[in-house]
Formats: sequence, C-alpha cells, structure tokens
Amino acid sequence: MSLTWRAAVVSVALFVAFLTTWHLATRGTGATQQMSPEYAKLMGLTATQGKSAMPGPLDVGAKLWEHLRRPFYDNGPNDKGLGIQLAWSLLRVLTGYLLAVATAIPIGFLIGMSPLMSRALDPFIQVLKPISPLAWMPLALYTIKDSSISAVFVIFICSLWPMLINTAFGVASVRREWLNVAKTLEVGTLRRAFTIILPAAAPTIVTGMRISIGIAWLVIVAAEMLVGGTGIGYFVWNEWNNLSITNVIIAIVVIGVVGMVLDQALARVGRLVTFPE
Repeated sequence: MSLTWRAAVVSVALFVAFLTTWHLATRGTGATQQMSPEYAKLMGLTATQGKSAMPGPLDVGAKLWEHLRRPFYDNGPNDKGLGIQLAWSLLRVLTGYLLAVATAIPIGFLIGMSPLMSRALDPFIQVLKPISPLAWMPLALYTIKDSSISAVFVIFICSLWPMLINTAFGVASVRREWLNVAKTLEVGTLRRAFTIILPAAAPTIVTGMRISIGIAWLVIVAAEMLVGGTGIGYFVWNEWNNLSITNVIIAIVVIGVVGMVLDQALARVGRLVTFPE
C-alpha cells in the first residue's frame, strides 16, 4: 500500500474516532435538549441552559442536511441561507484579495529590483505590517461609511503584506548570473522583469499569495462579526445570540472546508508554476 493510501486510512480512522468520542461525550445531553421548561426548573436548570446543550454529530449532520437542501433561502435580514452568507463572505474576500494582488506584486517587484526603493520603503512596511487588520476597522467605518466596503478594505490590508514581502524576496533572490546575461544582451528592464525575473520568482510569489488567502479568510469572519449584516462571520455571531450551538458548529465546519479549498487551489497553482506540465 502506498504512502498516500496509508495516510488516507489513518485520516479516516482518526475522523471516525473523533466522531465516536464526540457522540459518546454528548449522548447524555439529548434529554437536556428536549426537557420542558418546567422540568428544567425542577432540575435546577434554566430554560436557556436546557436549549444550549452541546449537540452530537447526528444532530449536526441532520441540521447540515437542512442547510444543504435550502442554501439560498432569504426570509429577511436575520434569516438567510448558508449559501447566501458564504457568497457574501467570498465576494468580500476575493475583492480585497485581488486588490491586494494588484498592489503588492508591482510594489514587491519595485522593492526587489531597486535597492534604493527597498531601503526607502522598509520603515513604512515595518511600522504598518504588525498592525492588526481589525485595528483598521473603526477608521474604515468612520471614513468609508459602509460596513461591507470597510470589510473589503480590512481584507486588502491583511492580504497585502505576505504577498509584498514574498514578492520582494523572490525578485531579489533571482540569480545574478541570469540578470548579468540579460544586461549583456541589452534586454530592457520591463522585458527582463517579465521574461527572467517573474518566472524565477513565481513560486515565491505564489507562496505569498497562498499565505494571504488563508489570512484573508481568517480575518473576514472576525470582521463580519464586528460589522454585522451578512456573511459567514455574522452568521456565527447571530446563531450564538440565538443560542443555536448546532448552527455555530456547522458554520465552523463550513469555514474550515472553504478555507481548505481556497488553500488547495493556490497550492495547485504553486505546483503548476514550480513544475509546469
């Protein structure tokens, strides 16, 4: 059996063990979930405690199937399908992310190709990079006056730095021999950037893009909890306010799966860049 198949078997075994442990650990909470307010009071529990008992995997699976059957329903501001919430989050993430790509890669090339610009911009990068993206949210809300665009701005900020730094590093690491040959052949700066530097730095650039998409998807959940309205982050917070722990768990699972898909998509691009087919 190959390593891939053995790893798959171990993964499935671990997943089954996790579900079994989860089921056994929550098996006794079903009665608490179903108890009447009178019985809950008799047992010394509040009605809220009775409703918020930890659900088991079967409860989560049944509720998840309901969401998958009607992912795009819209019953008003606080009752939208999981598909609608995900679509809003992905739209914000991809908009901010693509704006960051269009900004970070050219600036990264400039920094990597010019020692002067590298030294001149380094203080600004070192000051702005450590700032939490969510720290920009109040300022964005105050100046932009739109919560959705403010969330896009926060995604732009958090996606910018990994791509910019990786691009600058990749460009600066291109072998000097190749650049010297290009100068000997009198290859222009723009042509040299596209024909020599970009192919050589592409794996490092894609690595920065992969890091950025992971951070962007991480931040959008917190940003949407702050701004509200729509999105998977708002869905989590709204369901918590409704004491629907089952929906909170479902949202956590969906966030993880979508994050994995985004990461693997860019990982595939990275393999194509490193080993062209």
